[in-house]
Amino acid sequence: MNKPIRVLAPLVTIGLVITGGTAAQAAPADLTKIQTRQSLLGSHTWYQQTYRGIPVFGGFYATHTSAGQTTVDDGRRTITGLPDATASLTARTARSKVAGRLGEQPVRAELVIVPGNPAKLAWMTMTPTVKGTVRTLTDADSGAVLQEKNTVRHADGRGRVFDPNPVVKLQNEALTDDDDADGPQFARAYRTVKLTDLDKGKDTLQGAYAYNVSDDQVRSAARSYLFNRSQAGFEQVMAYYSITGTQNYIHRLGFRDVNDEPQDFATTGFEDDNSYYDGAADQITFGTGGVDDAEDDEVIWHEYGHAIQDDQVPGFGESAEAGAIGEGFGDYWAVTMSQATSPDTAVTPWACVMDWDSTSYTDTVPHCLRRTDGPKLYPGDLDGEVHDDGEIWSHALWDVNRALGRTVANRVILESQFFYHPTITMPQAAQRAVATALVLYGPAVAAKTRSAFHARGIL
Repeated sequence: MNKPIRVLAPLVTIGLVITGGTAAQAAPADLTKIQTRQSLLGSHTWYQQTYRGIPVFGGFYATHTSAGQTTVDDGRRTITGLPDATASLTARTARSKVAGRLGEQPVRAELVIVPGNPAKLAWMTMTPTVKGTVRTLTDADSGAVLQEKNTVRHADGRGRVFDPNPVVKLQNEALTDDDDADGPQFARAYRTVKLTDLDKGKDTLQGAYAYNVSDDQVRSAARSYLFNRSQAGFEQVMAYYSITGTQNYIHRLGFRDVNDEPQDFATTGFEDDNSYYDGAADQITFGTGGVDDAEDDEVIWHEYGHAIQDDQVPGFGESAEAGAIGEGFGDYWAVTMSQATSPDTAVTPWACVMDWDSTSYTDTVPHCLRRTDGPKLYPGDLDGEVHDDGEIWSHALWDVNRALGRTVANRVILESQFFYHPTITMPQAAQRAVATALVLYGPAVAAKTRSAFHARGIL
């Protein structure tokens, strides 16, 4: 289930969007194919740039074939001043240095070239920690740390099933976590559901689209997982049900290649009031501080949004603005998934993200972690914090949804993301959404899509 190491990083040369462009030449020789994904409009193939057979950190190349035309995102980096591609430092020594600093042993070490003037040879290590995988670039000659980054994508969330959560189901903003205690106030919020796509021959919550890797996994030979919120198994069922339901919805939209695999998730072992998607491990981890995060579908859907984008675009979200697009899409995905199971009321408006989880850390009513209908505009309200800036993007997507309807909007949004690159800006992403709307549905839908982004200052 875990995907191979991808060393994509910032700085690209922007290719042409799908409505223009010339036929691309065959992929250059200094590339290694990473993946091919099929979308509604065509195919998308991603390559890793190499130099003397060594991966170039941040170097990529992508081809998008649609309606007989092929366009390119060329993110190859120029390599200068690297006379020797032989490492003085061994992989073992690089691992030891990282382990001594982080207190955990790296699970992977790969030689890469870091572009610059001059370019440098480095060991890229991946180290799992309780808060996610840490990617370190260690100079292969001097042993100096060139870059270190936690690869997780965070949501400031906290967290039978709740569908989507008890606050929405009961229309009651006064509910509190009470240290995970169950009680009669939750009785009408529970729903008994069918758990589909479980692996045959297993008694665990592991299936075609969701794969439980939690500690102390619940098991049932009869495949009956009836827990309440005071039991650890409840969150495991919530995550399995919500992730599987999301992938089935994506299939109903017509997509067969959007994270169409068992998604690893864990609902135990992380006690912070937070959750994250770790791209290096391809795993979602839900925190248990405050309201357990996996008790709120909207936290689950937000994190799955990161997994969607990472699957569509290898290494997505490396720049601050692309990261904000990722957080904004996660919030939007949580809201649009809620549209199918929630009423849009003054108590729990659709635009309010994570109504239940946020009761642990917000005082205002309705309780919301963030909203998808805030007043922020691009670029004046950018502040460099991805969750803050993501509110601009989520509002634009929500306006697209309101203008086109849920089904059409989500086809346009998911399809357009195949044409993103790892450091795309909001205007570039918006242009690709408009181009996608034009090809899928024609000029009237494209005009409404453009208007939504224009209202946020993006176009």
